[in-house]
Amino acid sequence: MTEIGLISDTHGLLRPEVHEALKGVSMILHAGDVGDESILDELAVIAPVHAVLGNTDAPWKLALPAERTVTVDGVRIHVSHGHEVGRPTAERLAARYPDYDVLVYGHTHVQKVERVGSVLAVNPGAAGHRRFDLHASVARLTISAGQTEVAIIDLPD
Repeated sequence: MTEIGLISDTHGLLRPEVHEALKGVSMILHAGDVGDESILDELAVIAPVHAVLGNTDAPWKLALPAERTVTVDGVRIHVSHGHEVGRPTAERLAARYPDYDVLVYGHTHVQKVERVGSVLAVNPGAAGHRRFDLHASVARLTISAGQTEVAIIDLPD
């Protein structure tokens, strides 16, 4: 069994509660709108971090790709911010990235866990500043024998 931390939309703020919420994960996938390098450095204290650029990240400030592919225990995971499909939905992302088992995205700040056919699409919500009257959150992806499950973890305001 492998557990992976999922986070997005920190926008330069890493809440201290993220350390406890993602404790023990083998890696962290950050789906963009990081804010600055210090966020990635602090997350790396928990586990190795693989991050992508979001629409508010300055590419000259953060040397990150627009998307990443990670394979864990045979499960292919695609990470992007989601804004590349306009207003991201599980269906739009599954159509754009059909060859993956898990799609991780952000951008909307709304936590979502949806299946489109056999594809699991996860938006862990926004972990940074509270916006749009939404609660901050992260997620934990569990992979066991090729099966995937996600738990959303709400963070205190």
